[in-house]
Amino acid sequence: MSTAIVTGQPVPGSSLENDLRSLGFDVRVAADAAEAETLLAAAPAGDRVALVDARFVGHPHALRLGLTDPRFPLAAVPGAVTAQPPARPELTRAVARETSAGGGTTLAVDSLADRVVTALDTDGCAVHRPELGSLVAAVPADPQARNEARQAVAAVDDEAVRLKSAVKSRDGFFTTFFISPYSRYIARWCARRGLTPNQVTTASLLTALIAAGCAATGTRAGFIAAGVLLIASFVLDCTDGQLARYALKYSTLGAWLDATFDRAKEYAYYAGLALGAARGGDDVWALALGAMVLQTCRHVVDFSFNEANHDATANTSPTAALSDKLDSVGWTVWVRRMIVLPIGERWAMIAVLTAATTPRITFYVLLIGCAFAATYTTAGRVLRSLTRKARRTDRAAQALADLADSGPLTEAVRRVVKRGLPGLAVPAVAFLGGAAVVACSALTGFGSALPVIGALVYVLTSALAVARPLKGALDWLVPPFFRAAEYGTVLALAGKAGVNGAHPAAFGLVAAVAYHHYDTVYRIRGNAGAPPASLVRAIGGHEGRTLLVAVLAAVLTASQFTVALTVLAVAVALVVLVESIRFWVSAGAPAVHDEGEPA
Repeated sequence: MSTAIVTGQPVPGSSLENDLRSLGFDVRVAADAAEAETLLAAAPAGDRVALVDARFVGHPHALRLGLTDPRFPLAAVPGAVTAQPPARPELTRAVARETSAGGGTTLAVDSLADRVVTALDTDGCAVHRPELGSLVAAVPADPQARNEARQAVAAVDDEAVRLKSAVKSRDGFFTTFFISPYSRYIARWCARRGLTPNQVTTASLLTALIAAGCAATGTRAGFIAAGVLLIASFVLDCTDGQLARYALKYSTLGAWLDATFDRAKEYAYYAGLALGAARGGDDVWALALGAMVLQTCRHVVDFSFNEANHDATANTSPTAALSDKLDSVGWTVWVRRMIVLPIGERWAMIAVLTAATTPRITFYVLLIGCAFAATYTTAGRVLRSLTRKARRTDRAAQALADLADSGPLTEAVRRVVKRGLPGLAVPAVAFLGGAAVVACSALTGFGSALPVIGALVYVLTSALAVARPLKGALDWLVPPFFRAAEYGTVLALAGKAGVNGAHPAAFGLVAAVAYHHYDTVYRIRGNAGAPPASLVRAIGGHEGRTLLVAVLAAVLTASQFTVALTVLAVAVALVVLVESIRFWVSAGAPAVHDEGEPA
């Protein structure tokens, strides 16, 4: 429940109290600051509490943005301030101080809510102030100003602004012009019927899984149905975020569902295509696994670069300046957004190719498109990193260390090595070690000991790469190199096994490990820290898993190796899912609705 304390003398004809009740607030009226302090103390401890000036004039959606967003402990708009239970003590102290300073007199001139916000700022509290745009939120000082404010409210369509703000400000071409023009209305329809973003997210997942099942039939009708359902799933995927923004319904569970289901949907669809192709006598499991590896590594590049520069200071780069200049030319914006193949363009391409061609052609085009996009984005980020003068923070270094996913073997070697590498040697060593183990796995026969030697070299180079804080210009490349090495080794050894089931087993293992890596990213994004070290130790770290897979390939037969990969995939999936579910449904998880990659 939420409590709104309206301070000051009521204004005849004001709809404020009704607006607050429509937002779910139990309204109380305080004639002066002393009474407001008393009502604040009497409000149940578990309630969100808001102080709102009785003279407030504005749009209901301005109040909604300022007073109901669950992501922020403290938030305010002109004339109103709110605190969730964890921030109630700060609000109480600020009100008490203002009451003492004002002597508890009737509020005739200034606004208690605005004075309290100033006091919170002075105390160093983080008060969220939403972007209102054309929405009105004001405390008029006299009747003329009130009339002008009411005219300004009437001149702006509150609902139109709310619908527009439900859509991401930066989206892909396909989503912007082919999905969002109508998906926002689906979001509103869902909101008016009490549906939650989590329900829509789940519907999107189920639709994608049905699409994958249709693709797995291997028939032309099944492929056409799969393409149509994949687009329908994407529409729902856009709708859930728009519903969350439209209704301000954010939750910890929603964060977990939204953060993980996109990848689950896409990779399940890859598996469906591979199963469908197998029914027609075409084995494309290696292509499906390659697509998943490439897509996951692309995302790790995005995550690592963004975290490395999340709070970098003295950020100057001619490359960034050129990028900003290109963004000022309308058509280049859309071209640049399309060539990186964001999820909207990617899923549309996959859907059309599934319906019109074969799974093999679909994967070939997907791999070529994703490889080009990865080359384009990574090259641009490398140039930015080399040409910028920036000092990276301890937070950024810790985020990269967490993304590296180093296990006990790296930690043991690092304690012996102690001393790190200078400058560009860090990503170079990470790359060479990863390339060595992948090459040893891909260029030798199954059962060879050479991949084991390559994996041991990889353990050493991995420890050298993370021996010091990752604050170098290109140190953000270290986690992607580790992901490519681990996934690439599994792919290569499964291919060398040459038996039925090896690639599907490898697909399952990479999917389980990739989930762990995505889970790490979304925890960091929510400022909740990385998964516990005990989890990383339990599943071996990237270098431990790579060495284990290499050893299994050396000592087992191809059939036994396939079984071992399956068992390892199930074990890793169970461990990471149990810990992930425990975290995301707990009270400590961040209440955000992940924006993810541009839809």
